[in-house]
Amino acid sequence: MRRREFMAVLGGAAAAWPIAARAQQTGKLPTIGFLGAGSAATWKPWLAAFVQRLHELGWVEGRTITVEHHWAEGRGERFEEITAEFIRLNVAVIVTAGIAVPAAKRATSAIPIVFTLSPDPVRSGLVASLARPGGNVTGLVEPVE
Repeated sequence: MRRREFMAVLGGAAAAWPIAARAQQTGKLPTIGFLGAGSAATWKPWLAAFVQRLHELGWVEGRTITVEHHWAEGRGERFEEITAEFIRLNVAVIVTAGIAVPAAKRATSAIPIVFTLSPDPVRSGLVASLARPGGNVTGLVEPVE
């Protein structure tokens, strides 16, 4: 085998190894807790885009990860209840929207929380600063005009 052929085979094996390792893992799959503030119907396009992007990154629901979807149906009092359920399920991360983040943050300082949009996470006390959020909360910020 020539050197270039050997390097190509070695490179291909190195690239495929993480995928094969994830496919061979045994036991419980890592779980993402997805907390929607509204209903499943209102979050459908956002959830579909989220799952699609996970798939593009090599994470396949049911094979390499599990996604727990819970909907607050517009009832703010459900945020803490749903977050408590995620804690009980020992999710790896909680993904939610800005208005549910404070309840999730109060409920856990151990599980990472990723929010999709927040108008001002520094002023609201969600993060210490945009450059260094600190704690277990991070996410996307709405642009200020």
